Amino acid sequence: MRTNKALNRLLKRPSFTTKEAKELGLSPSLLAYYAKIGTIERVAYGTYRNPKVESSAPFEWHDLLEIANSIPQGTVCLISALSYYGLTQEIQRQYWIAVPNDSKGMRRPKTKIVRMRNVELGRTTIKLGEYKINIFDKERCVVDAFRFLSKESAMYSLKSYLKRTDEHKPDLPKLARYAKELRVDIVPYIEALT
Repeated sequence: MRTNKALNRLLKRPSFTTKEAKELGLSPSLLAYYAKIGTIERVAYGTYRNPKVESSAPFEWHDLLEIANSIPQGTVCLISALSYYGLTQEIQRQYWIAVPNDSKGMRRPKTKIVRMRNVELGRTTIKLGEYKINIFDKERCVVDAFRFLSKESAMYSLKSYLKRTDEHKPDLPKLARYAKELRVDIVPYIEALT
């Protein structure tokens, strides 16, 4: 089966949305047809991927890559980001993605959408295999743990962060700056653990 040039461009990405396909001239009915014959696979409502692409990203992050890339302005956060950095013991039951407060219509399977102010603070880009995704840095994740997760989870994340001895040693001034900007009083917890 011959596919058109617009679809071929989209098939090179880990996933794409109906909106992106529409901008290239592909109608929703054409996407439905391609999904029916197996050229593309529907991942979630309005999100598709190429079923034949094998990613070089670590296996455990394939689903997260698809979800994160399908959400405009999305940033991996909280449990998902803490898991990536090894700063939590919690098992990911869903993928945590932060979006700007005014975002609308963000639903994905197995995904927890968290609306946040100041999503630019601490946002960084990482590469998983050949794909890039936005993720909050370690300091932002630890501060957000105190904002959105249980005290037990937040304390574990902070303790793990402070114990880091690898090439990413704790950056306490950055952690304090983020805490101040996000209005979280983290100093007593840091003092208790150091």
